[in-house]
Amino acid sequence: MSTKRVVITGIGAVCPVGNTVEEAWTGVMNGKCGIDRITHFDLTDYKVTLGAELKDYEYPDKREARRMDPFCQYGMSAAREALDMSGLIAGENIDATRICVYVGSGIGGIVTHEKEVLLAAREGVRRVSALLVPMIIGNILPGQIAIANGFKGSALSVVTACSCGTNAIGEAWRAIRHGYADAVVAGGAEAPFAPASMAGFVNMKAMNGTEDKTRASIPFDKERAGFIMGEGAGILILEEYEHAKARGANILAEVTGYGSSCDAYHITAPSPEGEGASAAMRMAIESAGVAPSDISYINAHGTSTPLNDLYETRAIKNVFGASAYDIPISSTKSMTGHMLGAAGAVEAVFCVKAILTGKVPPTIGYQVPDEELDLDYVPGTARDVSVQYTLSNSLGFGGHNATIIFKRY
Repeated sequence: MSTKRVVITGIGAVCPVGNTVEEAWTGVMNGKCGIDRITHFDLTDYKVTLGAELKDYEYPDKREARRMDPFCQYGMSAAREALDMSGLIAGENIDATRICVYVGSGIGGIVTHEKEVLLAAREGVRRVSALLVPMIIGNILPGQIAIANGFKGSALSVVTACSCGTNAIGEAWRAIRHGYADAVVAGGAEAPFAPASMAGFVNMKAMNGTEDKTRASIPFDKERAGFIMGEGAGILILEEYEHAKARGANILAEVTGYGSSCDAYHITAPSPEGEGASAAMRMAIESAGVAPSDISYINAHGTSTPLNDLYETRAIKNVFGASAYDIPISSTKSMTGHMLGAAGAVEAVFCVKAILTGKVPPTIGYQVPDEELDLDYVPGTARDVSVQYTLSNSLGFGGHNATIIFKRY
């Protein structure tokens, strides 16, 4: 089967350092920390008090907002920005049945779910919203995007925990590459700040309990002690090259490689030598038709947990060998926190911006080197880099690993 080129014609993002792509990119390039004390609910009895919430975000249609969980609002906002940039509109010259929507979420409408369960316990089941189910199901976001824009191709929700966004983009790439779609709205969204879900993460001891936001999310630092929760959404418009060219679209970058694997090791811990992450990176590099040394920048999963950062570093060394020491690697989670299912999608947006600007974002907060974590983590300050290929990693609970590669157009 002949394969087709896949390009990116639009990007959108809402995240803790900015509610548009340009705001978010300016934020990470300036080393802006989006982490502060959580305001979404009462923190009494919580051992973790810091999070990376959206700042000054408001969904533009208040009536619609009442009928959507926050994760859906975030995803719709990012999709609107990406589609406006792309100019992709179902109409006379665009076959709507060949425009798909692949958008993932790790935990979907958990904010609404918790709220309505508590309401039922407090005031009775008759008080539960008739919209509960369509507000909490993870697939409602791709459905809402499709409905709002008249896109009649497949509308799928990818659910692979913290790999959601990257897997959605990768599966969209495959669908276009092999001729099943002309364009796909792809990405991820997450709104995880609900009391019980937060308690679950805290009680599994996965999060950092410090009250010092400058030392809270510190990927690759020897004193890292857990991740910081974040929220947001990232959306990319992937399009078949000839389709984009025929309608005069502005092409931002190209998607050239994708790999996906499972550790088959543990429900939460990554495999110790990073075998699964290594496999995903190797698949992505092979499908892109490049050598490991061709990669100009890696946006790491880099969660700031002791095991993830160690095992991801080992995986990068396994795949890249000696050239691992020559590639700038950063974790933007040092600024955005960990947006779970949205993380890979927002980080993909940052990879595209790195290609367009010739600059790569830093890992902020990095102060204390770890002996085995000895790669170039771009500490503290953004850097000018001649960017040809970028690689982005996402690793999720359940052993899910996903890697995507972008190329300068």
